[in-house]
Amino acid sequence: MEISTHYRNNGSVLVIDIGEKFDFGKVEDFRNAYSDLPHNVAHIIIDLAKTEYMDSSALGMLLNMQKALVDRSLKYTIENTRPPVARILKISRFDKKFDIS
Repeated sequence: MEISTHYRNNGSVLVIDIGEKFDFGKVEDFRNAYSDLPHNVAHIIIDLAKTEYMDSSALGMLLNMQKALVDRSLKYTIENTRPPVARILKISRFDKKFDIS
């Protein structure tokens, strides 16, 4: 399953749905999900509801997204994390860079 996107709140929130695996094979799809971001977007949500597997390259992709959008004042949230994925994010201290739920 590929990464999919949709907007909420009249286009001010971009939701990126990851799918079952978040790994190196998703680099290009993930980057494309937030490239050409409309100027009215103020919040990006990474939805991991379906994600059962995440590797270290996924962590790098999340950091690269923030780095690529550093000139924008955006809020970043990771939502719907399953316990194994939540554990990876917590161990990696991603709760310091993202709101995680």
